[in-house]
Amino acid sequence: LKLYCNNPEAGVLERNRINSLKKLLFSNDDLNSDKILNDLQNLSPDLIVLAGFLKKIPEKIVDLYRNKIVNIHPSLLPKYGGKGMFGINVHKAVIDNNEEYSGFTIHYVNKNYDEGDIIFQKKIIIDTENPVDLAKKILVEEHKYYPQIIENILNES
Repeated sequence: LKLYCNNPEAGVLERNRINSLKKLLFSNDDLNSDKILNDLQNLSPDLIVLAGFLKKIPEKIVDLYRNKIVNIHPSLLPKYGGKGMFGINVHKAVIDNNEEYSGFTIHYVNKNYDEGDIIFQKKIIIDTENPVDLAKKILVEEHKYYPQIIENILNES
């Protein structure tokens, strides 16, 4: 198990101090060099789990780890996915379009933003016109389901 992070201010790094996982803090330039690829090849992971990672994964990594990279997205894909559709942007768009439901999607990563095969979706009734409140409601559900789905994937492989 290893933690890769491109944000030196990420809360997960503070939590990692308690768990003392191996970690690699990397820059955006590192992502597009062979540094991450080489490190992953040495690690030989069963699964790569993304959370809050807004960069596009290089094709050479996606190709090498096909159906081994999972991501979570705060909408019911294919709606409200793609470049620029993250965080509060998604929730504003959902509310602006008067959607009855929102939710989240856990999916495999491919070469295009938010277009990989869907693993799991959770539909949530929209009961607010405030995108921040909607984001909080969805995040609670994401935290509940993401670990379970990751465990299921690992148990199936």
